[in-house]
Amino acid sequence: MKKLTLGLFVCFLTVAACHAQEPPYFVTYSHDLEEPGNLEIAVKDAQGSPKFANPFVSETLEMEYGATAWWTTEVYLAGQHTSNDSTLFTGWRWENRFRPLLHEHFINPVLYVEYEHVSEADKGMLEIVGHDSIADFQLTNDQARSEIEKSLELKLILSSNTHGWNISENFIAEKDLRFLPGHLGAKGRVGRQ
Repeated sequence: MKKLTLGLFVCFLTVAACHAQEPPYFVTYSHDLEEPGNLEIAVKDAQGSPKFANPFVSETLEMEYGATAWWTTEVYLAGQHTSNDSTLFTGWRWENRFRPLLHEHFINPVLYVEYEHVSEADKGMLEIVGHDSIADFQLTNDQARSEIEKSLELKLILSSNTHGWNISENFIAEKDLRFLPGHLGAKGRVGRQ
């Protein structure tokens, strides 16, 4: 028992000493970009068993590339499997972040542009916007995949590092591109994180 406790304590200290490139935010971005020439590949998964709906597993493959010192681009490919239903590709996102000022400043601005082409069958939890209720998970894949969300998301990211802390503010504007301007049903969202 003592060896197990000591082993867990050593693991805790080792993990506490590790530092990631990006701050541990859920949705907020800071001014840090991927290093030029680096390709980062990550998988983000979610699984759930919603009440009165089939259990599901969702996978999103993220490929982030540091194109230059001032530009990072990312592609997300998403899919999911729902028990007693089917497995399907649910869509993709293309995200770009541009940092106009390369050196550290009191406030470091970053411009963010993302295009999203994802069906309503997507069950990845990459963002808060777009997940309205548990009823979204009760649709069959066949019902949900016919509705495609095409949207453009813009962010102004203002970020500062001070005394070991990162302070980041993200101003968000989102436009639903499924409808032409001037038609009933055109939607846009503006928010802040």
